[in-house]
Amino acid sequence: MVDEFIHYLPFLLGLALTGALSGVMAGLLGIGGGIIMVPAMVLAYQILGYNPDVIMHVAVGTSLAVIIPTGLRSAASHRKRGAVDETITRRWGPWIIAGAAVGGITVAIYSAAALKIIFGAMALFIALNMVLPVQRKMMESLAHVPMANRISATVIGYVSALMGIGGGSLSVPTLVAFGNPMHTAVGTSAALGVMLAIPAALGFIISGWGAVGAPPLSLGFINIPSLIVIGGLATLTAPLGVALAHKLNAKLLKVVFAIFLIVVGLRMILQAIFG
Repeated sequence: MVDEFIHYLPFLLGLALTGALSGVMAGLLGIGGGIIMVPAMVLAYQILGYNPDVIMHVAVGTSLAVIIPTGLRSAASHRKRGAVDETITRRWGPWIIAGAAVGGITVAIYSAAALKIIFGAMALFIALNMVLPVQRKMMESLAHVPMANRISATVIGYVSALMGIGGGSLSVPTLVAFGNPMHTAVGTSAALGVMLAIPAALGFIISGWGAVGAPPLSLGFINIPSLIVIGGLATLTAPLGVALAHKLNAKLLKVVFAIFLIVVGLRMILQAIFG
């Protein structure tokens, strides 16, 4: 029993650190922490020797499940500060939920390498989109076009489900491009992240039911120990990120966001190509 605990201790410590950092990033950038959690869990599962064909799926699914409690607390903190636009949540909600549900149900058709490439490529695209003012100006005219909002929300829900993120990596730059202030985009994104994480996580449970080689105590593509450790600490530290977000200026926040996405995106693509 003691030997088994010692064997898993580095794994548990890694999860704890991941959870603490994820919570701060969730509050800071409105991204649900998934941009940190997914690659961190993949690395941990690789070290422990679990099936490489499913560990990416488990990392993504578990990340989505963690986003639910983290996002709830982060959104509540942003709402207290008046940074959540309820008009946007009502407009986007049904469509982002639908896209996320489809993504969760269909994730099993993607290989681990495909999910890594999707994760990495989208991270790079989002980072680039954050620093291209010309593209932002082109999208601002679509802010009040109902179909543009529906399509954006549906695509964000679907892609976010495949990436294991709370949608902030996609919804924040989109909302900014639609003319919303950065802090409002971050706060509203945190609320939208909860709305997409719930149906997506349920989809991962269904699509991963009976998966072979997943880490112990997994429910479909969601690993319960990882959910408890990361989710617990991330929920505790999310308000710290929120407080930090409201102390930084919007320009600095966007730079931090873009740099972070570039680093993580390149790492994921290289992992998919070279193993």
